[in-house]
Amino acid sequence: MSLIRRQRIDCAEQPIKHIHFINRGLVCIAKTMADGRTIEIGAIGTEGVANLLPIIGLDRTILDVVVQIPGAALRIGCEAMRREMENDGALRQVVQTYVRFSMGELARHIACSRLHHIQQRCCRWLVIAHDHALCDEFPLTHEFLAMMLGYQRAGVSIAMSSLVRAGLIEHKRGRVTITNRAGLEAGSCECYREMRDELDKLLSPAETTDPFGFEQINLATRR
Repeated sequence: MSLIRRQRIDCAEQPIKHIHFINRGLVCIAKTMADGRTIEIGAIGTEGVANLLPIIGLDRTILDVVVQIPGAALRIGCEAMRREMENDGALRQVVQTYVRFSMGELARHIACSRLHHIQQRCCRWLVIAHDHALCDEFPLTHEFLAMMLGYQRAGVSIAMSSLVRAGLIEHKRGRVTITNRAGLEAGSCECYREMRDELDKLLSPAETTDPFGFEQINLATRR
């Protein structure tokens, strides 16, 4: 299926009908508060699976899953996925490993949002988005990034302007172009490198084959 920017593939308090394997693009997991404010809880790209709650018997979520960078995904019905996991031990092990990775990434995300400077967090978000955009240019506004990072828009605008002046990015008309990937990585906090190192271990050919039946994109080419 195609993933269209701003598309909600799962909505808070609505039944979860499918599990999505992201093949290209980036989706954000977000929580909307009673006053309408929204904050990102996590991001899922080409290495990930969106909303595995049904495999543990939960058919609803309090979170929205929203496409930020367009792409494509494979999807399977929740009941069909449960049957496959019951019958396929290798698949079950891979999914359990991914769930453990996701829990670690959630812990990193919480620590990052509390302890790291907004410019470091902007760099981290941009590098992650670049990993999954498969090109140097992708859609992004200051307003959306501020919403995802749970930070004031003015602060995000200052951080992004600093990155532009440093020659790391270009930003105009709601689109970002990555012009210095290495500089963005250097400006990011340690959370990105920890996440990449863990993913590299999980996706290493020595560790695992392609358990889901589709090619894993080698993000090492981005570095």
